[in-house]
Amino acid sequence: MTRHAVSTSGAPAAIGPYSQAIASDGFVFCSGQLGLDPTSGELVDGVEAQADRALRNLSAVLDAAGLTLADVVKTTVFLVDIDDFAAVNAVYARHVTDPPPARSTFAVAALPKDARIEIEAVAHRRTAESGGG
Repeated sequence: MTRHAVSTSGAPAAIGPYSQAIASDGFVFCSGQLGLDPTSGELVDGVEAQADRALRNLSAVLDAAGLTLADVVKTTVFLVDIDDFAAVNAVYARHVTDPPPARSTFAVAALPKDARIEIEAVAHRRTAESGGG
């Protein structure tokens, strides 16, 4: 099994003992991204802005691995308030392509830095052998 860390300055640095992503045997496992501005390290305001920023942060991590959001096969969304589901869904829909990845969404008691949303993803590198799908 091959395994290596993926890192980029285009997304916030890990705030603990973990990698932004790990690439292993064609898969890229992205750690959860908050709506943190990668330059300032500050949380952007509002759940919609945080969702957009989290997805752009995920895109930057995927880009560092040579992938895009179109390569994502599974996401997990964590919301502090499940009532934000519709607003986050609208932002999410603008970022993903058809067919959209499989997804789970959970309401949680709290997130780091008092964020309202966190999104993690698993992507798969398309190969000639896999037929691109």
